[in-house]
Amino acid sequence: ARPKGQVMFISNAIKVVGCLLMLTGVHPLLAYTLVGLGAAAYSPAKYGILTELLPPSQLVKANGWIEGLTIASIILGVLLGGQLVGPWLSGMLLSIDLPGLDTGIASPAEAAVAALVTVYALAAWFNTRIPLTGVTPRLMPKNPLALLPDFWRCNSRLWRDRLGQISLATTTLFWGVSGNLRYIVLAWAGAALGYSTTQASSLVGVVALGTAVGAVVASMRMRLDQATRVMPLGIAMGVLVILMNFIDNVWVAAPFLVLLGGLGGFLVVPMNALLQHRGHNLMGAGRSIAVQNFNEQACILLLGAMYSFSTAMGWSAFLAITAFGVLVAGFMGVITLWHRHNQRTHPHELERLLEIARRDDLHG
Repeated sequence: ARPKGQVMFISNAIKVVGCLLMLTGVHPLLAYTLVGLGAAAYSPAKYGILTELLPPSQLVKANGWIEGLTIASIILGVLLGGQLVGPWLSGMLLSIDLPGLDTGIASPAEAAVAALVTVYALAAWFNTRIPLTGVTPRLMPKNPLALLPDFWRCNSRLWRDRLGQISLATTTLFWGVSGNLRYIVLAWAGAALGYSTTQASSLVGVVALGTAVGAVVASMRMRLDQATRVMPLGIAMGVLVILMNFIDNVWVAAPFLVLLGGLGGFLVVPMNALLQHRGHNLMGAGRSIAVQNFNEQACILLLGAMYSFSTAMGWSAFLAITAFGVLVAGFMGVITLWHRHNQRTHPHELERLLEIARRDDLHG
C-alpha cells in the first residue's frame, strides 16, 4: 500500500499511458481498459484521503465540494470533448507543427486524445502537491489472491455496521439510479417531448447541474450525525421519476429535472460522508471506498439489466419509467424502515456510533 497522494499520481499516469497507446495504434478497447483501470484505482484514493486529512465535522462539507466539482468537471469535459473534435479547435491542434518531430497525429480524434494526455499529465502533477497525511499505509499481502477474502471480509463488516449498512445501502441505490437515469431521461425526452438524442442529452446536463447545486447546499446545511435524516429524499426521488410521465413541456421539464438532481445531491453527500467515516473507523478509508464502488457498480449493472429487460419486453418508455420510479421509492422505503428497526432494537449502539461521528477527537 502507498500513500493516497501517490496512488492518485500513479492512477493518472496509467491514464496517460492508456491515451498514448491509443495514439500508437493499439486496439482502442485495450487502451480504454487501461484508462478505466486508472480511473478505478483513483476513486478510492480520492475519497479515502478525506478521512485522513479532515476530522468528521468537515467530511460533509468536503464531500459536497468534491461532488459539486466532480459534476462540474464532467459537464466541462463534455463541452471540451465536443470542441476538441469540432472543426475549429481540432483544426488549430492539427496545425501545430513541432520542428524535427513527427507526431503522426492526423485526425481530429487523435488530436483530442493528445490534448487529453496533457490534461491527465497536469492532473498527475497536481497529485504530487498533495501532502503526506501521516497515516501509515497498511501492508499489502505478497499474494494478490489474498486480497479477495480480505475484500469480502471488509464488505461483510461494513454491511453489519448499524450506520455503515444504511449509508452503504443508500449510496449504492443512489449511484445505481444515477448510472441509469441518463437512459431514463433520454427515453422520456424522446417519448414525451419528441427530442432527438442530441437534444435530450442537454436535459441530462440539467439533472447534473441540479445534483451539483444540491451537493453544495448539503455541504453547508448538514452535519455528519444528521446524515440519516435525508433518507426520505430518496423516496421523493422515486416519486419524481414517476411524475416525469405527466410532463410534456420543456419549460416545466427543466426546473423539474433540476429539482430531481438537487434532491439526489442533497441525499448522497451526507450519506457518502457517513460511509467514509464508518469505513475509516472499521477498516481504513481506501478499503471502504473500494467496497462502496463494488456495490455501486453492481447496482448500476442490476438496474441497467432490469431496464434493458423491460424495454426488450416491449414496454413503453412511460411504463418502464413508472416501474423504475416505483422500484427506487420502494427500496428507499425499505432502507428507511431498516434504519428505524435499528433505532428500536439497537438504540445504545446507534447513539455510540453517532457520538463518534459528532466528536473529532474520537475519529479513528
